[in-house]
Amino acid sequence: MSLASASKKAEQSAFRVMVVDDSAVIRGLISRWLESDPEIEVVATAQNGAMALRNLETTRPEVVILDIEMPEMDGLTALPKIIEAAPHVQVIMASTLTRRNAEISLKALKAGAADYIPKPETSREVSSSAAFRQQILQKIKALGTVARCQDPVRAARARRAARGAATPQPAPRALATRPIQLAKPSAATPRVLAIGASTGGPQALFEFFSGLKMTPAVPVVIAQHMPPTFTSILAEHLRRATGLECEEGREGERLAPGKIYIAPGDHHMIIEAKGDGVFIRINQDPPENFCRPAVDPLFRAVARVYGAAALGVILTGMGSDGLKGSSAIVAAGGTILAQDEATSVVWGMPGAVSTAGLASAVLPLGEIGRAAAKIIGGRR
Repeated sequence: MSLASASKKAEQSAFRVMVVDDSAVIRGLISRWLESDPEIEVVATAQNGAMALRNLETTRPEVVILDIEMPEMDGLTALPKIIEAAPHVQVIMASTLTRRNAEISLKALKAGAADYIPKPETSREVSSSAAFRQQILQKIKALGTVARCQDPVRAARARRAARGAATPQPAPRALATRPIQLAKPSAATPRVLAIGASTGGPQALFEFFSGLKMTPAVPVVIAQHMPPTFTSILAEHLRRATGLECEEGREGERLAPGKIYIAPGDHHMIIEAKGDGVFIRINQDPPENFCRPAVDPLFRAVARVYGAAALGVILTGMGSDGLKGSSAIVAAGGTILAQDEATSVVWGMPGAVSTAGLASAVLPLGEIGRAAAKIIGGRR
């Protein structure tokens, strides 16, 4: 990196990243990608979890890219130790798309990892994958912002700088305090529950259904930004956690009350009415909002089929996927609930819906399930 680039990164207070992977080639590739972005600085690399822990205090990363399979100390073992040593640090698990790694990644999310990223299997695929590069850059910037909000040392330093500097320095992003206009909820009793989620979504889904405390008398359709394999594992985990029937949506399947359908990885899931039933349609149309599955096509279809009898829920996630679909549900007379900023890992998707005035309620994660249960039960 040139002196000019280093100076620019310092001026912009670049996001500090540690890359942990047992492959020197992969560490080098990812580090070079990140260093080419003026908003990111690689402060350390490590070949296993033990080395990452030893370097954590001196290098002070805000985001850690953590491989799963490593010698001496693997990613799942290192994760809770990293969180204990630096609670504000945001950990992104990196793994290849195997069933075993999908299982481990979901365990890591439950244990406190902020997100995951599917890693190509070979160094050649890593170096040529524009999608992997784009994802990792986006996730670092979104979660780096979260880390800064949660870092008490950085927050105190920013407040002191703002008080003492001739030109006040920007403090970490504060939680939204501007008033949010709420949409009018539908008077119709819902006949479907549609959920959209991304970063932090798996953990949020488990808590949402824990708060629901009921077998919904309506079908539940979910678009969670996840790759193949991960969505089938998520369905299995939700089935075990909730006791409800839950699986990936299948082409032509008829929706049934009380059953959960998850959009399969790398496919959009929509629904359509035919005869006296509503059926799932699976396609590989182009990604929307850089995502497939995406929330928008599912929510648009829900609006077309159910109109005012649609209940949509937008949970934590970066970006604005779900904004257009939520707008379609509200325009059709339906109701949208959104997760609040304080309990979201990233308040991108629910924030976009909330600030657009589409949500009838903006609630902490612990309250959204109960609120949905009341609405499904005909209570407001």
